[in-house]
Formats: sequence, structure tokens, C-alpha cells
Amino acid sequence: MVSGTAPGAPPPLDDAAFAAALQRGDLDRLYALCRQSLAEDRRDRLRLLHGRLLAIHPAPQPLPVVLANAEALLGCLAPEAALTVLDRIGPAPGQDRIQWLVVQWRAASAGLDHRRAALALERLAVALGPGRSLDAVALPMRRREDGTVPTRAALDELAEHLAARGLTLQAAQLLLSSRRPGVAGAERLRLAAGWGSALSLEQREALLEQALDQAAALGAWGLVNDLLDDQMGLPVARARERRLRLAPRLDDAYGEWLLRQGDPASAPRARELEGRLRSPRSPGGHAAGLSDPAAGPAPETVPAPALPPASSSAPSPAPRP
Repeated sequence: MVSGTAPGAPPPLDDAAFAAALQRGDLDRLYALCRQSLAEDRRDRLRLLHGRLLAIHPAPQPLPVVLANAEALLGCLAPEAALTVLDRIGPAPGQDRIQWLVVQWRAASAGLDHRRAALALERLAVALGPGRSLDAVALPMRRREDGTVPTRAALDELAEHLAARGLTLQAAQLLLSSRRPGVAGAERLRLAAGWGSALSLEQREALLEQALDQAAALGAWGLVNDLLDDQMGLPVARARERRLRLAPRLDDAYGEWLLRQGDPASAPRARELEGRLRSPRSPGGHAAGLSDPAAGPAPETVPAPALPPASSSAPSPAPRP
């Protein structure tokens, strides 16, 4: 249990005060109790709050009350209970149904119920009507520490839920159904190539080639490096040549040196690269100064690779509400 009280936090409640607030509190008060119980690591109280939030507004209730009830349960880390509350109503087609389906997705996603999450998004695609697609719907993700709420296209979320259920080919086909330019599009092509195990080798290589072209054109070298790794995992001859060609742009002397080993024609270039590599414990190396003086000199180690520039295009996890 967390000891003490954080600055600005409400004082801890004794059992009698908590019991009274549990019975008399409205949704806002119960939600506040949830946040306080989480901060104090009072799991016993959280269980009581889950039960109370499930019972406070029995069906039937108007949609705003149902949604507020579900939001309180989500904030109380009870996504399964939130789904139970949401199941008490079925809004007619229109904006209300769209809002209800988005909260359903949030609850199912938070509970790692990929089947329910995918179903909610598939129904959302129908509810949007003609002329609108999941690719244009920005879903709210987990709030960041700075208070901002990032978003992600519903189409990408649906693809990940399908893949999590083992429906990788369906997930790949979904991503390829809506192409995007730039880094986001390259990320989709990479995922599709990785998920499309039923695709031919030529199809998977073609997807990675397209992704490489898009990422390289924008200078997203971190993503280019990842794509080259994926391409090297395929039994195709030109993967090695492409990595060698792009190695200077990736500042990957170590990777290029490894690829040139055993090739007599590359011996001069390999020696040049070897001279640029540093041992981790050599002057300026990342492990310099960490050895124990009493243990004597550190043994020579394999040269460490130079890291490519970090890409700002890597997707963040899918963390959930």
C-alpha cells in the first residue's frame, strides 16, 4: 500500500466514511473514490466500487447515463463491467450509435477482448454509412503524462485486433485496402508484409520494397533500418545489396562490415570499416570507465554497432484507455 498522502490528494477515508460514500455517492463521487482507491492501492475498495457502479443505474437508462456509467467503470479499471453496462442499450443508427460503439471499442480494447473490440469497429464501419470509412475515424488512445490524448485511425486498430485473433491475412488485406502516403503508409505496408503469411514471397518482397521507397524518400532511417531487417529475413538475393547500398545513409558501419565478411572482392572496404569500429571499452566507447581497476584490463570485445538515427515514425503501443 502506498504510504502517506500525495500533495493535493484527498485525505484517506476510514472504513465508515468510505461505506457511507459508497452508498450515497453519485457517479462523479464514485469515480473520485475509484481514483483515490487506485492511488492508495486499495484493491478491496475497488471491488466494492465496481459492484456499486454496476448497480447504481439499472436498466433502462437514457444513453448519456449509460455512457457516463461506462466511463466511470473504465476509470475504475473495470472494462468488462463497462461492457456489461453498455450492453443494456442498443442505440438506433445515427450519431448516438457511433458514440456508443466507440466506447464499446474502448472498453473491449482495455480488457484485451480482441473479438469484442474488432466487432465494435466492424459495426462502426457500418454505422458510419456511405462515403465514410474507418481510415478517417480518429480513435482516442491512452492519455499521455502531459495530458494530451493521441489518436489513431480506426482502420489500424481493427487490423491489430484481427491480427491478435490470428486473422493475419484478413488484417493484411484490410491495411492494403486503404493505402496512405508517407511514413504511416510505409508502416502499413510493413505490417501487411509481416502478417501476410499466405502471400507469395514475391508479393511480400514487393510490399517491403514499396515501404522502403516511401520511408527512404522521407528520411525515416529508423524505419528504413527495420524494413531492411525484415527484407533480410526473406530468402531474396537483392536484400543484401540494398542494405549495403543504404548502409552509409544509416550510419551502420558494423552492419555493413558483417555483410562484407567472407567476400574477397569486399576485403578493402571491410578493412576500412573495421578501422572505423571501436571496442565498447576503448576511449570514447560506451563502456569506458566501467571496469574494476582491481580486475585488470578488460578483455577485447566484439565491436559495437553504430546506432542509426532514431525515427519519429515508429508507432507507439497501443495502449489503451
